[in-house]
Amino acid sequence: MLEAWIPLAFCAAFFQNLRSALQKHLKGKLSNSGAAYARFLYALPFAILYVYLLTSIGGKNLPAVNSTFIVYCLLGSITQIVFTVLLLWMFSFHSFAVGTTFSKLEVVTVAIIGALILGDSLNGAATLAIAISAAGVIALSSGQTGLSFKTLITRAGSRQTLTGLICSLFLGASVVFFRGASLSLQHDDFIMAAAFTLMAALGMQTVLMGVWIFVKEPGQLKKVVIEWRWAAIVGVAGMLASVAWFSAFTLQNASYVRAVGQVELIFTFLFSTKIFKENVTRLETFGIVLVGLGIVILLAYG
Repeated sequence: MLEAWIPLAFCAAFFQNLRSALQKHLKGKLSNSGAAYARFLYALPFAILYVYLLTSIGGKNLPAVNSTFIVYCLLGSITQIVFTVLLLWMFSFHSFAVGTTFSKLEVVTVAIIGALILGDSLNGAATLAIAISAAGVIALSSGQTGLSFKTLITRAGSRQTLTGLICSLFLGASVVFFRGASLSLQHDDFIMAAAFTLMAALGMQTVLMGVWIFVKEPGQLKKVVIEWRWAAIVGVAGMLASVAWFSAFTLQNASYVRAVGQVELIFTFLFSTKIFKENVTRLETFGIVLVGLGIVILLAYG
């Protein structure tokens, strides 16, 4: 029998890919941080509506908030925002490709942080699957940016690499904290627990990042409002992705979910080659094969 978290991870990957594609329409109209903020701001009303429908139509009870939930949710919100800011800062580097390559290793940091904070464990097959998948991500990213393996090794101690690894650390931490927040509610319905956690997180992120943008890029707030049509569509796609992610995290070890969620890279690869007819390198193809192999091993033996 197919466990519920698996199709949820696939749905999350699909909607995240859709959100990224839609977000391209905001390019040039909003700054990178403005586009990121729009994702939080316009997803929040839909998350509130989702929770309302679960209670009014679905008949589900709201969970009781506790201090552990607040701490985990706040930490998750902050670490995700810090990841976003660091990623944007990394683009200012002369050679940002190395950093962005290493920033995509969150599947590894999720496994490590999840074990340290929540006690989530991996069996041998899952560990192997995640390692293969992570290698695939590195190969795919290297192929896309034209980096060689030698370049990655020689720049292993550079500022770009360290920043990229710190990025993956904060992103991985946010995933684990959100899972911890949802589990801390101890609600008997995982759908409500995930929905409530998402609503609370988006609320915190809208306020926190709103303050940050007001200080750093005050003009972006007005532009976020002006571009409400596309921003709202991006918000809906982002909310649907987050609903699926949070629901899957509530059911299963977050490292398993993120590893399977890397099917998003396969979706992107297929779109690029089959629809947009883009040329791909052998290294990119090899990376996709490794990602796919990692997912298959995890689903079959994890």
